[in-house]
Amino acid sequence: MSTALIKAADAAGGMTRLAEACGESVQTVSNWRKRGVPIGHCAAIETAAKRAVMRWDLRPEDWHRIWPELIGIEGAPELPETAKACV
Repeated sequence: MSTALIKAADAAGGMTRLAEACGESVQTVSNWRKRGVPIGHCAAIETAAKRAVMRWDLRPEDWHRIWPELIGIEGAPELPETAKACV
């Protein structure tokens, strides 16, 4: 997850611009590297990063439960085996 957030910051023009796009402080966004990105900010990060980082990159374990409409679209990762049984 940390790598995806760093990549998003680079694509957005730096951590300050990414934080501004999320309406948060740089410190808060930086803390997400360890704590994980809150669901409510993933779409803003995706947009700020010009889609260089997608929501599923930020939430690789549960993206399919949060945004089921993304399942099967071009570029979407495979579902985890545990999720395939539920689809």
